[in-house]
Amino acid sequence: MKYEKMTVGQAIVRFLDNQYVEFDGKQTKFVDGIFTIFGHGIVVGLGQALDENPRGLRVYQGRNEQGMAHVAAGFAKQNNRRKIIACASSIGPGAANMITAAADATVNNVPLLLFPGDTYATRQPDPVLQQVEQPDSLAVTTNDAYKPVCKYWDRIIRPEQLMSAMINAMRVLTDPADTGAVCIALSQDVEGEAYDYPEEFFKKRVHRITRPRPVKEDLETLVSLFRSAKKPLVICGGGVRYSEAGEALAAFCKTFHIPFAETQSGKSACKSSDPMNLGGVGVTGNLSANMIAEKADLVLAVGSRLSDFTTGSKSQYKNPKVRYAAINLSKFHAYKLDAYPVVADAKAAIEDLAAALKKAKYQSGYKGEIRAAKDAWDREMKRLGDYRYKKNFKTLVAAQHEGSIDEFVALTGGTVTQTSALCLIRKEIAKDAIVVGASGSLPGDLQRMWTTDAKDAYHMEYGYSCMGYEIAAALGAKMAEPKREVYAMVGDGSFLMLHSELITSLQEGMKINVLLFDNCGFGCINNLQMSNGIGNLATEFRYRDKKGKLEGAMIPVDYAQVAAGYGCRTYTVKTLEELKKALADAKKQKVSTLIDIKALPKTMTDGYRSWWNVGLAEVTSKKAQKEAYARLKKARDAARRY
Repeated sequence: MKYEKMTVGQAIVRFLDNQYVEFDGKQTKFVDGIFTIFGHGIVVGLGQALDENPRGLRVYQGRNEQGMAHVAAGFAKQNNRRKIIACASSIGPGAANMITAAADATVNNVPLLLFPGDTYATRQPDPVLQQVEQPDSLAVTTNDAYKPVCKYWDRIIRPEQLMSAMINAMRVLTDPADTGAVCIALSQDVEGEAYDYPEEFFKKRVHRITRPRPVKEDLETLVSLFRSAKKPLVICGGGVRYSEAGEALAAFCKTFHIPFAETQSGKSACKSSDPMNLGGVGVTGNLSANMIAEKADLVLAVGSRLSDFTTGSKSQYKNPKVRYAAINLSKFHAYKLDAYPVVADAKAAIEDLAAALKKAKYQSGYKGEIRAAKDAWDREMKRLGDYRYKKNFKTLVAAQHEGSIDEFVALTGGTVTQTSALCLIRKEIAKDAIVVGASGSLPGDLQRMWTTDAKDAYHMEYGYSCMGYEIAAALGAKMAEPKREVYAMVGDGSFLMLHSELITSLQEGMKINVLLFDNCGFGCINNLQMSNGIGNLATEFRYRDKKGKLEGAMIPVDYAQVAAGYGCRTYTVKTLEELKKALADAKKQKVSTLIDIKALPKTMTDGYRSWWNVGLAEVTSKKAQKEAYARLKKARDAARRY
């Protein structure tokens, strides 16, 4: 065996540059590059290696460690998890900043490789700059905080440990059933230490992503479940997208006349125009999907982790005789809702099930219910699109607090409702444009209202619903598919939380479009608290009043001016007509754009025959809160226990 002496940093670069994945016979390079903000804990170790010879890796400069990691996650998601960008930070705050992004990636099963710098393995200079000291253990550092939110964690305190650590990292990152964040903490002194690495370690490695097929017994059980079902419903989850099983699922549902509904992750795996597609289901689902879900006697979840939003906190599927089955590569997710678990690839399982049901000559018992449900939602969509601010204006949500709307109009001049804006945006932007979102009321409106027939055009992070993901991930999506227009759907609260990678988009020449819905606050949570009888506390952006409470005047912000200072092309719109003109002009631009939409508070969608279990106060002196708790208790009693 031949050996080559190099540092840990140099070995990381060489190893990453020769990793490949294979899917359906096609090989692609797995690691595109490394995002970094160089601090003292990384710059002279891994940074030295990248400066001397980055090999085939591209080096990207981030502005915020959390932001750059969200870019990497967005890039991996838009590449259907078959390409990644690694992220490297210094120790201390740089490392801690990436923990949120690690949790986000793990919850959503998106591969994210992180190299945070760490303290000295020798401990000779302890405590080093930015070191967190724990008196009960000198082995504990900031990076131990990654353990609960990563799928694999390791710390390199000797150069030879790198080999087993990196092989295990690749094992997890390329595992479609259990991928997520991987943390390889690098002791800053060890990064520069040399070791005689065997050349075998740096050979080209091809990580094959396979399609496990369902076993015969599982198929027989599924067929039996379908044969006893007259009104089955299929749930299209993110696993359908990553398996590239959308066409197979649509063909399956058409053949057996079975409707399907979409989760946030599954949306755009299939065409919205498909006659069997009911759209989003559950808490942020629409009327048609939830109507059908209520009476379904069999629910087949394909590639879904069945979160509380997809299941209406386990209350959405109300038929007392409903049965559940799940197709998932993860046995953990397949067992949710006490479903019959089929551990298999989504596409392979759907194809095999279709063949088996054809032999059984199965057809669902639906007559005109699917069309009637879709027609009901079409009528509601027309109402939402036509929704306008006018005299005696009534809000969609929390009508008892309409006074803030009048104040908002007087302050900003904005008269755009959120729902009508979304309908206009869908009409005006390119049919294959990618929309990115994550938090606030926009994901709910988008899951209900957004339609697209373009594959993977809907990029929503809703497993962690992470404020600050939107703009960064929009850049990641653009880097993955530079020929497509990308739009970040973001509220003013999320914009303020994190938008630093907007500058990175300018640096990289990657144009993204930020559609900022400014309603002067955290509007989604404002509605949640008020609809449950709680006061309007710290969810609107207001000055303090003379009594010291956060109940003074609303705080106006010119977000367009902020982005213009960075070098973006910006617009401020207060009417639908202005929004239409801004969207048209933004298409012509070569640099990133931001449209500051002064969107009326409390004009988002809500309800549609679903329920969300939230922890309301059992004891209160307020009548409205007592009534809200009574409703909650009644709904909890009706929901499935497990």
